[in-house]
Amino acid sequence: MKSISGKKLCKIVEKQGWILKRVTGSHHIYQKPDSQKILSIPVHRNQDLKLGTLKSLMKIANLSEQDLL
Repeated sequence: MKSISGKKLCKIVEKQGWILKRVTGSHHIYQKPDSQKILSIPVHRNQDLKLGTLKSLMKIANLSEQDLL
């Protein structure tokens, strides 16, 4: 699996129906209207996310590797 930047992940989750609730520092906080789940995506310039962080966020957002392409 290839890592992607926080900015790119934000665009992907927005297409999946997640709504940006607030920005706290460098973390973008997303929530789905029909769910209580919260995503906190770190956006540090254009740096790629660490694989463990990316996999954890993907699990919460129910994303597959195909969604990242």
